[in-house]
Amino acid sequence: MKINIKWVQDAMFVGESESGHAIVIDGPKEGGGRNLGARPMELLLMGMGACTAYDVVHILRKGRHDVMDCVVELDGERASATPKVFTKIHVRYVVTGRGIREEAVRRAVELTATKYCSASIMLGKVVDISHSYEIVEAGSQGNGP
Repeated sequence: MKINIKWVQDAMFVGESESGHAIVIDGPKEGGGRNLGARPMELLLMGMGACTAYDVVHILRKGRHDVMDCVVELDGERASATPKVFTKIHVRYVVTGRGIREEAVRRAVELTATKYCSASIMLGKVVDISHSYEIVEAGSQGNGP
């Protein structure tokens, strides 16, 4: 995998992936940026979240579960001193669908955390990562027909 990071100005960069997708990365105003893009550590957490969300949806759909939505909320705690690495990350999955069994979601979360999500498995070697989940039955709380 190859990534190209190009400095634009001040604290702004554009990252381009090998697959041709680009994203703006910028710092806060107090750090010399213009706050026009995500911070690098935010992108790291987003990448982990997308990786694990993909796995959970894929595993559940492969098991023929009627998944209609999946939101992954990540809460990362960072060290107070430089380097401000992540020290704890909590991952909360909110899976919406029809008739999805708790055991299926628990197993999908376990599999992504221990076998499939390269990002979270890598980070888990140095960060305390915890997981929780909620299953929302479609039709309740205005989540679909």
